[in-house]
Amino acid sequence: MAPLADLYQVSMAYGHWRAGRHRAPAAAELFFRRPPFRGSFALGAGLAEGLRGLRAFRFSAADVAYLRSVLPSTTDDAFFDYLATLDASEVTVTAIPEGSVVFARVPFLQVKGPLLVVQLLETTLLCLVNYASLVATNAARFRLLAGPDMKLMEMGLRRAQGPDGALSASKYSYIGGFDCTSNILAGKLYGIPVCGTIAHSFIMSFRCLEEVQPRELLPRAGGDAVDLAALAVSWLQRVCDLLQTPLAKANQGELAAFVSYAVTFPCDFQGLLDTYCVRRSGLPNFCAVALALHQLGYQAIGVRLDSGDLAQQSKEIRGVLRACGAHFQVPWFGTIPIAVSNDISEQSLEEFSREGSEIDMIGIGTNLVTCPLQPSLGCVYKLVEVSGSPCLKLTEDEEKMTIPGMKTIYRLYDAAGHPFMDLMALEEEPSPSAGQELGIRVLGRLGETTKVIPSTVEPLHRTYFRDGQVCEPLPSLPEVRTHAQVSLNLLSPAHRRLHEPQPYPV
Repeated sequence: MAPLADLYQVSMAYGHWRAGRHRAPAAAELFFRRPPFRGSFALGAGLAEGLRGLRAFRFSAADVAYLRSVLPSTTDDAFFDYLATLDASEVTVTAIPEGSVVFARVPFLQVKGPLLVVQLLETTLLCLVNYASLVATNAARFRLLAGPDMKLMEMGLRRAQGPDGALSASKYSYIGGFDCTSNILAGKLYGIPVCGTIAHSFIMSFRCLEEVQPRELLPRAGGDAVDLAALAVSWLQRVCDLLQTPLAKANQGELAAFVSYAVTFPCDFQGLLDTYCVRRSGLPNFCAVALALHQLGYQAIGVRLDSGDLAQQSKEIRGVLRACGAHFQVPWFGTIPIAVSNDISEQSLEEFSREGSEIDMIGIGTNLVTCPLQPSLGCVYKLVEVSGSPCLKLTEDEEKMTIPGMKTIYRLYDAAGHPFMDLMALEEEPSPSAGQELGIRVLGRLGETTKVIPSTVEPLHRTYFRDGQVCEPLPSLPEVRTHAQVSLNLLSPAHRRLHEPQPYPV
């Protein structure tokens, strides 16, 4: 894991080693300067991966040999011998629990240890936290827009930035509130529920019912096998009569594909309706096969749309499903879940809500995993203390000035239970308490002193890594996911809203 770093980190490490200050005690903080997506918050993620990286931090013989080949020939051989002895056994890491809401300028994690090692960890930790937190935040925004009851599926594997990006997207979108993924490897590695049925290519591969093999299906309650294709054809005539749509417009290849899929997965039949024409072909063919399955004791699990006006079509489909359910006396038919995909964005979800759609499940790919509204969270990692002395970066760009000294972080809550301010205090300062009046200075308004009285005070950081080992039990992925939703739900509506939120003071 140690070579996962920029070359300049090793160059600086050599400079510290040459100056004899490589073991000076140092501290650094990892934070972001601006909240992503023009919101007020981010979800902190990637902590568990960062801790695994710390446990694996060391330079192998091959690593050291490679560094010899890229560093200047004048580099002292003893430095390479020293690198071969390095590990993270003298590093301590405190952090906000993974899945917590984090605000701009508040350290997600703090690293203490020998200066050379603290410096070498910079790029590694940034790499493991930056994208993880960004995609978890992006997923959380989709969840907030969709509401708590909508099923959300991550399906960005084919659009992600390589396999590593795809796996990270699946994992951290699950933390952000998605229910499942299409990514089989993510399901295997992380235990995320996987979901997926058929694509247009399956339907397009059929031309007629004669291609369906096998075509017989045993009734669920037992008995003789039934020709499902013939049964679906008989139902199709009845469905077309009810819907007043021409039987000849129902594509026979599509019907064959539906029958073939239903014979193969009778308990998991979902129809993809828009290969040819939703109203005249996809929907009648689906209803015919679903009703044939029902006659044999099975229940279709849903329909999916991948093009067109998804909100309007969902309402029309729901009307047809209800009509079929009522006419053919199949009560559950009207509640068949409707899933949609097709380049879904935040704007899409806002339109679904505005138009009052009948959508039950949404598959999101590109706009989730590539985070096009903001491709990088922009986390930074800055030294705040060396040898007991605070470090301060002064610059003409005020936003890039750092806040010196090791800090303790507190979250202050109001009487309604909402966090209203995060407070950074030097480690040696006394801890604030509930009901105590505090004199504070808000970042961005440092010339002013404000008085606040919190109803509850919560210390945010926990010590997760010490003496080369993880020292705090790490929650499971579902537990992190649950914690993320609790953290989001605690925010006041003014801070949680996605457009023009009230700035959260630190």
